[in-house]
Amino acid sequence: MATKIGLGTAAIGRPEYINIRSGEKPVFSLDAFRKRGMDMIHTAYEMGIRYFDTAPGYGMAEQLLIDWSHDKVDERLEIATKWGYTYTADFDPDAKVHEVKEHSLAKLNEQWKQSKSLLPLLTTYQIHSATFETGVLENEAILNRLSELKGEYGILIGLTASGANQVEVIKRSLDIEVDGELLFDVFQVTYNIFDQSIATLSNQFELNKRRLVIKEAMANGRIFPNERYPHYQTAYNQLANLADKYNVGIDAIALRYCIDSIPSFKVLSGAAVKEHLMDNLKAETFQLTPHDVEALNELASSPQHYWDERKQLDWN
Repeated sequence: MATKIGLGTAAIGRPEYINIRSGEKPVFSLDAFRKRGMDMIHTAYEMGIRYFDTAPGYGMAEQLLIDWSHDKVDERLEIATKWGYTYTADFDPDAKVHEVKEHSLAKLNEQWKQSKSLLPLLTTYQIHSATFETGVLENEAILNRLSELKGEYGILIGLTASGANQVEVIKRSLDIEVDGELLFDVFQVTYNIFDQSIATLSNQFELNKRRLVIKEAMANGRIFPNERYPHYQTAYNQLANLADKYNVGIDAIALRYCIDSIPSFKVLSGAAVKEHLMDNLKAETFQLTPHDVEALNELASSPQHYWDERKQLDWN
């Protein structure tokens, strides 16, 4: 049976990701990393996941999905990808620059050449981290090209948003039209117990059958007890109590909160190993009570604080 949880593939496509480091870096082998990534995709599918989110900026992740999915026949299987970031670290764990952002028509057309290999399982094509600063939401050539792809291939067009002003970015994008038709169908946003800002738009996504996809449900690891963040002690206690109550891990509580507190299409797991994904999927085995959800709602911090803190996290 398909799950509400999808798999985000950033962590299986490149050896470094923005997160909280746990332990020493292992010796890196590109061949072993590729095999683990392919095994993880296969495992996720076998465990019921039917929504995979990827991007060219995720190292080899998109190519892994192209290779894995070319002979798949499953009407429930959906793959979403993005354009706008180029992976530059060349699988060097010590690289200083891991990705470069470019919201240009040339980059869109360049990355589409590979991404279209995911068809017909490719259902969703997204602007990767749309912002006001890049001007992508005002670029008529890009918006028109996305509309062309939507019409020609029957895909959904979406965007991902990050940062303290993600709500404002989404508000702007909700009303964008091309030739009198709303352009964006899918909105992938950060939402978790600390950054709950997108909840202010929760009633907007079901209008016109918009999809909300949630990323960073575990706040890049900040939901787990860490002495670097003593200001989260109340949250750590609350999460631990709920984990004991439902006999699951803190990760499952965080994912379940996203499922129960806001209407969404999918909530993404970023797991890179089978054991973590198994723990994540335990979020499907219970429901939080309204009282539980309300208690977790009280843990919200300001978006500015959340994103300022996130900027301090390392690639690891």
